[in-house]
Amino acid sequence: MSKTPKKSKDRSIVKRGAAPPADFDEVLGLIDAARTRALAAVNTQLIDLYWKIGEHISRKIAAEGWGKGTVQALAGHIHKRQPNARGFSASNLWRMMQFFETYRDQPNLATLLRELSWSHNLAIMSRSKRDEEREFYLRMATRERWSFRELQRQLNGALFERVVLSPAKLSAPLRELHPEAATVFKDSYLVEFLDLPPEHSEDDLQRGLVEQLKQFLIELGRDFCFVGSRYLVQVGGQDFYIDLVFFNRALNCLVAFELKIEDFQPAHLGQLEFYLEALDRDVKKPHERPSIGVLLCATKNHEVVEYALSRSVSPALVAEYQTRLPEKTLLQAKLHEFYELAQQQAALPAPGPKIEKPKAKNKKRK
Repeated sequence: MSKTPKKSKDRSIVKRGAAPPADFDEVLGLIDAARTRALAAVNTQLIDLYWKIGEHISRKIAAEGWGKGTVQALAGHIHKRQPNARGFSASNLWRMMQFFETYRDQPNLATLLRELSWSHNLAIMSRSKRDEEREFYLRMATRERWSFRELQRQLNGALFERVVLSPAKLSAPLRELHPEAATVFKDSYLVEFLDLPPEHSEDDLQRGLVEQLKQFLIELGRDFCFVGSRYLVQVGGQDFYIDLVFFNRALNCLVAFELKIEDFQPAHLGQLEFYLEALDRDVKKPHERPSIGVLLCATKNHEVVEYALSRSVSPALVAEYQTRLPEKTLLQAKLHEFYELAQQQAALPAPGPKIEKPKAKNKKRK
């Protein structure tokens, strides 16, 4: 009579119900964070290596007269001894030397250089003409986490020249309520990605910005979050629609965009201020700061804007939208004039206190 085989004890884990997806996503988040840190560490080491190689070549050029022929021989030697090593061509070795010599006297930028990729660094170094321009793009690319493609777009759009020549025009209440707003907003925004025809309507502009929302958010800045388009506010039983509403995490406030395809008119501010009052009374959370309004116009006269904003009681600004990339050579020429004028003014002696000549003493007659 055959014996019935004994049942083996089940040592497997008893399922007590499927884990919620949030728990799985948390593990994925840990993996992604570790991968990001690893890639950042690799990039830092790579930039550090390029810096040291550039320093070595620079010193050899100064001390022993190395030239391009020697650097070419060095590239061949590296390829022969380490055929799998990439990025050490003669031209790239020469760029490493230029990289070191460009930034060796600017230790305050060392961390920024190592936070960006080699491609980012090369683009900024080769396309910037001044130290302050390089520093500007290094800080912006790091803060906004620009991709290489977006960095190229901002360089092509002459962002530095536009910021220096035309800083954002802010109302007095905006400067007082949000002191850091000057670093968040621009005087003009590039929307060339919309491919708008010269003749377009406000609906075309609004529809295009919503359809190309990702690109527009990059242009605005990484702390902007989309809230809605044609955002409904009700006052006195009437419906009013704000063109675009965003939230800025850094400023902790709502930002209303009113679009105008015409020249700026002072009357436009009245409508925007009405919207801001409605947002602050009925939409703003208790912990949020006062809402900001941006009047985005096709063109504007700077003097008219200055006069209009000087008496504005709301935190607002007036900016332009540009449907085509600006003429960079023209902006660079204006920037050159700007710096020359600044240098001339700096060379003038500062007006000192008036020195009165001592009064001549009257001699007593004998």
